[in-house]
Amino acid sequence: MKIVIDFRIFGTKSGGLGRYNQEFLDNIKKLDTNNQYILLFKEDPGINLPDNFKVKICDCHWYGIKEQIVLPWLLYRLKPDLVHFPHFNVPIFYSGNFVVTIHDLIMTKFPSRKASTLNTIWFTIKYWFYKQVIRNAVKNSKKIIAVSNFTAKDIKEYFKLGDSESKKIKVVYEGVSKHDSSQKEPFQLPQNYFLYIGNAYPHKNLEFLIKAFKEFWQKHSEYYLVLVGQKNYFYEKLAKDIDCPNIIFSGYVPDDKLAVYYKNAKAYVFPSLYEGFGLPPLEAMQYGLPVLSSNSSSLPEILGHSVLYFNPKDKDDLKKKMFEIINNNDLRNNLIRAGYKQIDRYSWHRMSKEILEIYKK
Repeated sequence: MKIVIDFRIFGTKSGGLGRYNQEFLDNIKKLDTNNQYILLFKEDPGINLPDNFKVKICDCHWYGIKEQIVLPWLLYRLKPDLVHFPHFNVPIFYSGNFVVTIHDLIMTKFPSRKASTLNTIWFTIKYWFYKQVIRNAVKNSKKIIAVSNFTAKDIKEYFKLGDSESKKIKVVYEGVSKHDSSQKEPFQLPQNYFLYIGNAYPHKNLEFLIKAFKEFWQKHSEYYLVLVGQKNYFYEKLAKDIDCPNIIFSGYVPDDKLAVYYKNAKAYVFPSLYEGFGLPPLEAMQYGLPVLSSNSSSLPEILGHSVLYFNPKDKDDLKKKMFEIINNNDLRNNLIRAGYKQIDRYSWHRMSKEILEIYKK
């Protein structure tokens, strides 16, 4: 079988989807020596691949008009038996056999211009195209890979899928990554801090986290909040009016240095309003870090009883849980033990094997 996979979004700088694609490739190239793979990259990834894996450069950005025109033309030329789009952005004009991974329906839940840098007119146009593209992906795919039961339910309900259509949805959980550190000392990190790693899109609810922390800090001035993520419009907007010296914006931190941030934190805080899976809290658990998590969307499904939950719209609840997690050693130790057990449920290797079975079917 000739299989094309769209890896134009790749690597940790591209966020959760980039990591998903990177881990998937690392595993699928070890699992499958029979099928022929053509991997679409925006630029040369500079990685070693087995003989049955080839790279094809497709220099068009995601979510744009060029993607809708250039990508179908390229795929028709390649004549694959199957294409895997690891994201919803399937070209409308491609009619071949394809599988799509849908991680979440954030744009349908938060269709706000606050989540975009575009003006109102362009945002309205882009949002209309988004709805057409994702509806096409759901309707015309051979299989839909959902990353959680929560996401699968969201897809069924939003697109009003009947029983027969719903059968093509397969839930395949993601895995968990652990990063070895090249740093032996915690470079200029404070002694006591809460940690968040991820992007700053509005649904991540960082504005709420910052407000809650500032109130917490007034009584616990020895504590800091460290926010790690690629500096962009959304992070800059958050940082602009910060009047608390104990909030640190670290910017992007590469994988080989992330372990230091995890290992020296008091707790990881995840205030998100909506997640299709929720990978960052699981990664924190790898390092024996207790987790405070929002109780919304897929998070109770994915995190189980391994975290201390809070209402992501109630600052007093979060402040109360922050106080508990720094003062109750029994609670901390129980969460750490539960976290180690919880991450055993998730494996990139297992995920890749299940996706390979979907290809075969």
